[in-house]
Amino acid sequence: MQCQTVLPGAECTFWGKQGCVFTEGSCQPIVENCEGCDRIVDGSIGKVCSAYPAPEKKWVGGICNFASHVKVEIKTDDAKINPLKASKKAAGAKKKK
Repeated sequence: MQCQTVLPGAECTFWGKQGCVFTEGSCQPIVENCEGCDRIVDGSIGKVCSAYPAPEKKWVGGICNFASHVKVEIKTDDAKINPLKASKKAAGAKKKK
């Protein structure tokens, strides 16, 4: 359904027949960590997130999963593999089949 308060005309999953069904009754303004995100839109109460109504709660546990401006680096450990042991494991797996 379409929002009628903060983002009039925008599709909202929290809008129902009774109005905004979000726990606080309306979207909340963005927090400092949200600055630079692609999902920020201007609403009637200021800048709000178009993906989630309470941005502050998304940042409590770490990085917001909707954040488009934060890049997470994944560390990979290059394990040293002994080629002789690897070939023996591969050969052993073929015999079992």
